[in-house]
Amino acid sequence: MVLQILGVVIILLVSASPAGRADPAPVQYSAINCRKHTAVLTDFGAVGDGKTLNTKAFETAVANLSQFAADGGAQLIVPAGKWLTGSFNLTSHFTLFLHKDAVILGSQNMEDWPLVAPLPSFGTAADGSTGARHASLLFGANLTDVVITGNNGTIDGQGANWWDDFKNKKLKDARPFLVEIQSTDQLQISNVTFTNSPMWNVHPVYCSNVVIQGVTILAPVEVPNTDGINPDSCTNIRIEDCYIASGDDCIAVKSGIDQYGIKVGKPTKQLAIRRSAVVALGSEMSGGIQDVRIEDVTAINCQSGIRIKTAVGRGGYVKDIFARRMTMSGMEKVFWMSGAYKSHADGGFDPNALPVVHNISYRDVVAQNVTVSAVLDGLEKSHFTGICISNVTLNLGPAARELQWNCTNVAGTTSRVTPKPCDELPEKAGDCPFPEDKLPIDDVVLKSCSTA
Repeated sequence: MVLQILGVVIILLVSASPAGRADPAPVQYSAINCRKHTAVLTDFGAVGDGKTLNTKAFETAVANLSQFAADGGAQLIVPAGKWLTGSFNLTSHFTLFLHKDAVILGSQNMEDWPLVAPLPSFGTAADGSTGARHASLLFGANLTDVVITGNNGTIDGQGANWWDDFKNKKLKDARPFLVEIQSTDQLQISNVTFTNSPMWNVHPVYCSNVVIQGVTILAPVEVPNTDGINPDSCTNIRIEDCYIASGDDCIAVKSGIDQYGIKVGKPTKQLAIRRSAVVALGSEMSGGIQDVRIEDVTAINCQSGIRIKTAVGRGGYVKDIFARRMTMSGMEKVFWMSGAYKSHADGGFDPNALPVVHNISYRDVVAQNVTVSAVLDGLEKSHFTGICISNVTLNLGPAARELQWNCTNVAGTTSRVTPKPCDELPEKAGDCPFPEDKLPIDDVVLKSCSTA
């Protein structure tokens, strides 16, 4: 009976504003799908004073708007204000829209972030904690057609308490992410600023047809594991025009770890990254990573441009990776591949599960103030092969090391590369390949929508 009454209220809200309610001015935005029905967070009793806990308001809003999934979907407008909340779930055929002056604040009470089970492809928490893990601030699973967008509103995890407790080893369970969407088809995250996440910022996992664009992510450089965007065991993804400042990986491509990732067996594949930040592949890559296309990267003061991380026991593969047009400055290592990443989910990994790294192409790269040009460290029993690097100019900085190319257990070729590469990558005329065909995600054209 309660849901039925609330349903009537929603029908009234989407057809006309109650007397005295000041709706935000309509905003045009782009989305994978527009919505037929609209409600505002304050319709559900939310208070944007930065002090009142609004978890129940978010939960009630999403639960009631979910009834419109089969009738054109619904959008929830978060107006200007500071909206304190704990974790809450999203629903299908749903848009969460943040006004430019809206700030969703993560509660600083850890009890407002409930515990959830580890992911099947991880076995433990992603930061190595042996307990459970706290749910992300925005969460969803087994959904279809989900949009998180705005005109650059903010989601602030207020993570300082989490960081301090993690540093001082006071946490039994793993820190939460800001957004984790699981097993969902058609996901868009765009034009939102994420800041102060307790751990990873944006984590689509087991998803397909994902568009992430125009996102700003700000993470303190001194806090570990505050990755920017981590597509994990996902298929058909487009990441474009994102600004990321982080002390850890900016974009980290993953697919589960060790025996857990091997068992689940969900690769990340058909991924396009354009006009965004530097990229790491792994170290959790046991389900495989394939067909990644990285273009037009701009980076300042980073550990590496493209980094591949793996280890004995991972199994899986990283193959068919293509990057071009990268402009960087203040780089510790421009090219970095490591087969000796030591972390494991637990002691149950198979020491005979060797990763395969093959067909890795980098071209058209310029970097200033470089400390080390490349560290390429394959495995004795599984060499990294098919490496191609062409048209690269690396200008060394004042702290440059004498040994610029450190290559072990790798094979491939180079062309027109300065400084001179290692002998394991001999000169061969011609540019490295970059696929010219389109990925399926490039056929997705966003629609013009309105908050009205």
